[in-house]
Amino acid sequence: MSDAPGPWALAEDGDGWWHAAPVPPATGPRLRVRDPAEAVRAAPAATRWIWRSTAAVYPRLLAAGVRVERCHDVEDAELLLLGHEGRFGEPRSAAAAWARLNDAPVPADPPQRAAEPGTQDSLFDPRPAVPVSLDALIAVHADQTRRLAATAHPDRMRLLTASESAAFLIAAEMHRAGLPWRADVHRALLTELLGERYAGRGEPRRLAALADEVSAAFGRRVRPDLPADVIKAFAEAGIKLRSTRRWEIQELGHPAVEPLIAYKKLYRIYTAHGWSWLADWVHDGRFRPEFLPGGTLTGRWVTNGGGALQIPKVIRRAVVADPGWRLVVADADQMEPRVLAAISRDPAFMEVAGRAEDLYAAVSRQGFSGDREQAKIAVLGAVYGQTSGDGLKNLAALRRRFPQAVACVDEAARAGEEGRLVRTWLGRTCPPPVTAAEDDGGEAGLPQDSGERPDGTGRQGRGMRPDAWTPSYASADTRARGRFTRNFVVQGSAADWALLMLAALRQSLASAGMRAELVFFQHDEVIVHCPAEEAPAVAGAIRAAADRAGRLTFGDTPVRFPFSTAVVECYADAK
Repeated sequence: MSDAPGPWALAEDGDGWWHAAPVPPATGPRLRVRDPAEAVRAAPAATRWIWRSTAAVYPRLLAAGVRVERCHDVEDAELLLLGHEGRFGEPRSAAAAWARLNDAPVPADPPQRAAEPGTQDSLFDPRPAVPVSLDALIAVHADQTRRLAATAHPDRMRLLTASESAAFLIAAEMHRAGLPWRADVHRALLTELLGERYAGRGEPRRLAALADEVSAAFGRRVRPDLPADVIKAFAEAGIKLRSTRRWEIQELGHPAVEPLIAYKKLYRIYTAHGWSWLADWVHDGRFRPEFLPGGTLTGRWVTNGGGALQIPKVIRRAVVADPGWRLVVADADQMEPRVLAAISRDPAFMEVAGRAEDLYAAVSRQGFSGDREQAKIAVLGAVYGQTSGDGLKNLAALRRRFPQAVACVDEAARAGEEGRLVRTWLGRTCPPPVTAAEDDGGEAGLPQDSGERPDGTGRQGRGMRPDAWTPSYASADTRARGRFTRNFVVQGSAADWALLMLAALRQSLASAGMRAELVFFQHDEVIVHCPAEEAPAVAGAIRAAADRAGRLTFGDTPVRFPFSTAVVECYADAK
């Protein structure tokens, strides 16, 4: 049995047993076991596992000491395929896919589950789901294989589904490993920043003192944590405000401004990463958020609870490696412009993006008289749609030097404005706009089942952050949608590349037999926790993974994807 070739399927039929078999079924016997780890141990070591949901299976395997090299996440693949086929909003569960295959009533997807602080071991408990038999799972996988082959670029789409399935393995492993976190350092930081806590539920001393300063400046009691109260107080002082955002108040010549800005900064730390957050989310020296690969339209990751992707720099002082270990913190340098060079196939821009130097400095010599800042504004303006004022002038200069690069994002914007489907390099698809008839009155086209979380993350289908929808893919403003899709093709293709980089890095660390663990990832930054003696090899593995991902994602181009890497004991020291 250990010599059985090919992938295996694994399913929990709902009868209390797990069922596994090689695919196609005729290649070997079936297993019926109580624990999925038994099935994995019985299969060849390099087996690619086909299962309903990685989040429903893999944490159980990890808890049993079993690691899987490869998998095919059926529900994630279904979501990607439905999007590619323009069938947004259809249920993506394995049960729904099976029902569609049989022209049967399609069950709705189960409700999303919020992360529960204080119960770290249950974050990956499976959602309530309609059971799917092993035969049904195998049939759905076969159907997905046929649909992948029918896409415009099947090799790319297969790469996307495989790499995102790998990302879910990585997310589960990162959750289990946890980010090293010194609770004692965190408490000392809070006391240093916020002052001592008063008995009861009052604000800590420093916040209370700043609130008193704000009130004294206005000559009456004002709640600085209530924007409406602050706006009213300024109005009474003859100053009209639309909001209390820093950029709007910092230039006002009023004595309340300085303590108000200081209060707002500390209040965010108090509410988002204060003593309550520490008690809820840090246990046994680790912070274990639930990472959600592909949690936004563009494919960027989010977290379900804990606010892991918004850790203030000052709080990063609490992220400290274990004794004798180090944190290898790596940032991709100017990733999105390099991705634009790769997907546009602009010869001049690819040549610039392949040099061993700062990309914006290189661009500045191509038409900006060596002005790096103007070159940076031009490149980012092309990506993000700054096409008025100085942005228009800079874009014109960029278009003269790199016409194919600018044409690439221009075409994406035009497709978005016209309501066409827009895809990343590997095939992730941006939905078409929601019509007025389809919109049930939400804010600027924000999907009503976005499932926003208190920490600023949310999910729809697999997951969407509220900020991922503005300026809004669904807005009635076609120009706003065009600006979104202009960025989507670049940011989304960067997310495609990041998936492959992570998968390559995971494979490299495992094949080298290292004790190093991937513990954190966001957009263009990755952190590996490793013994000090492994740090140089880990840094090299990150660079090699970036190069390999570039070749796998975009083919043979001169574009380089360098990382800035720091080996530190404390996360805050990396930047």
